[in-house]
Amino acid sequence: MATLPHSPAALTGPKASDLLRSSTSVASGIPLRTLGRAAQLAGSSSKARDFSIVAKVRKVKKHEYPWPDDPDPNVKGGVLSHLSHFKPMKERPKPVTLDFEKPLVDLERKIIDVRKMANDTGLDFTDQIVSLENKYQQALKDLYTHLTPIQRVNIARHPNRPTFLDHVFSITEKLQFVELHGDRAGYDDPAIVTGIGTIDGKRYMFMGHQKGRNTKENIMRNFGMPTPHGYRKALRMMYYADHHGFPIITFIDTPGAFADLKSEELGQGEAIAHNLRTMFGLKVPIISIVIGEGGSGGALAIGCSNKLLMLENAVFYVASPEACAAILWKTAKASPKAAEKLKITANELCKLQICDGIIPEPLGGAHADPSWTSQQIKKAINESMDELTKLDTENLLKHRNLKFRKLGGFQEGIAIEPKRKVNMKKKEEFVSGKIPVMELETEVDKESSPGTKPSELALDEMITKLKREVDLEFSEAINSIGLGDRISMLRDEFRKSNSEQQLMHPSLMDKIEKLKNEFDQGLSTAPNFGNLKYKLDMLNEFSKVKSISEKNSKAQELKQEMNKKLKEIIMGRPERKEKIEELKAEIQRLRASGIENPDRETKERIARMKRFDVEVVKPSAKEVGDEQVSLPELKAKVETLKEETNKKIEDAINSPDIKNMFQLLKVEVAKAGTTPDAATRSKIESLENQIKQRVAASVSSPDLKEKHVQLSEEVSKTVESLGGSDGSFEVADQNNNGSPHDDSMVKFNYRANRVSSLNLRFF
Repeated sequence: MATLPHSPAALTGPKASDLLRSSTSVASGIPLRTLGRAAQLAGSSSKARDFSIVAKVRKVKKHEYPWPDDPDPNVKGGVLSHLSHFKPMKERPKPVTLDFEKPLVDLERKIIDVRKMANDTGLDFTDQIVSLENKYQQALKDLYTHLTPIQRVNIARHPNRPTFLDHVFSITEKLQFVELHGDRAGYDDPAIVTGIGTIDGKRYMFMGHQKGRNTKENIMRNFGMPTPHGYRKALRMMYYADHHGFPIITFIDTPGAFADLKSEELGQGEAIAHNLRTMFGLKVPIISIVIGEGGSGGALAIGCSNKLLMLENAVFYVASPEACAAILWKTAKASPKAAEKLKITANELCKLQICDGIIPEPLGGAHADPSWTSQQIKKAINESMDELTKLDTENLLKHRNLKFRKLGGFQEGIAIEPKRKVNMKKKEEFVSGKIPVMELETEVDKESSPGTKPSELALDEMITKLKREVDLEFSEAINSIGLGDRISMLRDEFRKSNSEQQLMHPSLMDKIEKLKNEFDQGLSTAPNFGNLKYKLDMLNEFSKVKSISEKNSKAQELKQEMNKKLKEIIMGRPERKEKIEELKAEIQRLRASGIENPDRETKERIARMKRFDVEVVKPSAKEVGDEQVSLPELKAKVETLKEETNKKIEDAINSPDIKNMFQLLKVEVAKAGTTPDAATRSKIESLENQIKQRVAASVSSPDLKEKHVQLSEEVSKTVESLGGSDGSFEVADQNNNGSPHDDSMVKFNYRANRVSSLNLRFF
């Protein structure tokens, strides 16, 4: 059988394997292998042609994702944190002071000032610094152990409060946390962060709200307010953890879900509801921790757990205090009242069995010591997980279900006693050592009633009691405005400087004066200022009553003395006694006879006898009266001269020359310290003598000398007339030269150990 010759095209037909190759091995739809074989067959019959194909292959960069093949384990923070978008802050966060923390800041500033003064002057202020630091710690403890609900809200919103990722990188092991992104249905919401990490060798699924640490991060994280994509990302990780058996730990720190139009269009409510339904069916333990503020459904979307833990200063609410106040009281200024009524703090939620445990924070809040706070969170997680991992799946689901079923429950049919309201005044709390105001008022009314005349003993007792009450009120006011420790410290310094062995530092005078000014300014803000003012006014009134009583008693004594002298005068003259007896007998005769208008002769005789009595008694009465009148006049003149002298001295001290000398003296005393050398001591004494001479020269004016001489003469005459028995005026002998204000009179010593001009009750 003859065979048919095959054409070259038929011999070089494409194979099935050639057709399956990529388009890079085909030219114009014809395989390159076919073209090559056809060229070989045609080469013998036709002229050979040069034909070549050149393919330029682009060099592809090899990606190192998610981390390099040979990572450096010693990189700062670990490889995973090194590759994470969440980096440590390059700059230190700016300190933020809340309104109620301002007294602490003032104390801290004073500590810094004292340290700076110690460094500048080289003096030892260790005791003062230690005292101020102890006072600062005590004030910090008192403040943070008695926080109001609105203050805890402000702490939970503190800009420097540690965030979710801060805690995660602190509690997970090195190189054992990797962040997972995206919900596989939209974009990766940065407001919710999810990832897998290890704590003490156990692997967990972490998810939580992430706030920013500065303005740029807050904008990127949307201030911790998630969109539907963030909740769907959390839902995807819940399914992932449930599939692989990883326990879930959620961190709540959000003011609420993002409520813009776009989020509503994407199904914000549906995403939250889907998370709620799914979390009740997860077969792994779930723990939720509120590290800041938990706002409404935005927090509950990842908060349906077996255990809900809260940091000490965290809050968990259905509506923010500002929103609640705006709804109920039509103003956001009522937010403190709303925060108290909402019961949003950890302690209140534990009483309502919503919160299962409180994680302690350091004094000052979590931002004061973030590392310590993270370790407390880690400890609470381990304890709770040890408890939950002992439950099987059925009991775990039942435990989670019952936790939410018991919230807000109450039992019907139980008889409850009605609240009986009695319109009575509340009983005043008794404070030991203090007498209630009502009792003082009763005693005052009793003493000041018109039917009873207060005795001297009762009046003195009441004044003593009021003085004691005023001292107690002053002590309470000092402690309430925060000056008690400073006053105690200054009192110790004052006593120390008051000893003969040590000199009082010039700065102590300035400290005392500053403290006095602070006390005067802050006294009106004390809680017991009303009671203090009332008792002071009462004390002043009683002091006036005592003064009037003393004056009346002196007047009574004067009257008795005058009567006694008159009796002595009359009884010492028998003729006057006879005339008085005759006058009395004449008057009785006229009355007995019924004569209302005696004759002219009888009237003249009675008038002559009265004039004679007045002439005899007048010198003695004048003598007694002058004794009493001259003393107050002399005292007034002495006080006037004293005021003029003090004014002259004050003007001299306030002059620029003496002020400059004072400054030089302060510097020298500060340099000298407690053990000055001979040169410094002589310089200080020289400055003191110069100041004494200047002051003495200022008060040695001629007019003051003349007044002093006149007053001395009057005092001498009065003392001689009284026989020196009163003792109220004892004038020292002056120099014959005549100056009443020489160096011996002007006793001035800048290093004196007594502060006579300080008018502080607490000294």
